[in-house]
Amino acid sequence: MPLPDTMYCAQQINIPPELPDLLKNFTKAAIRTQPKDLLLWSAAYFSALSEGECLPVKDRLEMNVATQKTDTGLTPGLLKTLHKQLSHKDTCSKKDLLKKWKGLCLPVDQLETLLFLGSFGSDFDWLEFFALGCNALGGTLMSSLKFACEILTEDEEGGAARIPFTTFTKLYTYLAHLDGDMPQDRIDNFLSSLQAQVELQHGMIKPLDFIFLDDTDSTPPDSSDFARTTSRAE
Repeated sequence: MPLPDTMYCAQQINIPPELPDLLKNFTKAAIRTQPKDLLLWSAAYFSALSEGECLPVKDRLEMNVATQKTDTGLTPGLLKTLHKQLSHKDTCSKKDLLKKWKGLCLPVDQLETLLFLGSFGSDFDWLEFFALGCNALGGTLMSSLKFACEILTEDEEGGAARIPFTTFTKLYTYLAHLDGDMPQDRIDNFLSSLQAQVELQHGMIKPLDFIFLDDTDSTPPDSSDFARTTSRAE
């Protein structure tokens, strides 16, 4: 077996031409995402990169999160990243979600709470889990739907945050049904009250269409307990 060539100087090391850009993109992604565990997140980043998957990277730095001294768990930016990673299929597996969740260095106990509250099995509707994630962020029903619009919209940041009314209806109905005391006719009447405005907007709805309606006091079941349990204790 021939002996390997002897290295006498650094100039003999062959550096792939794509390496500088790869490291530059990695560094920018780490700064935007601000992972709590850089080593764990780096492994998830390069694993996704090698497999051609959506990267565990936020669209932008969340300044209010980056300056916090304690880990508050799920944030709008991280939920949006999860959505980009997992929404390509209508059905999501608990195994895939756990992998992506850990890759973003999110607390597993918060995930377990959400899975328990949704009574999810090994496979479940991704949009239903997404709705619970929004509720963990918002606490009240209307605030949760506002977060959903801001995360799902294709409008530019700071814009109207429009989403299809069909998506809104599914999210609203799912969260409203978590409240066993909310009758179906109340749900139907609320959605009907939005229909005229939705038709003027070509089937789209934005937060300003619903956030100040009389239903703003609507909350999921035991909302105060729900908000506490879906937020990681500091």
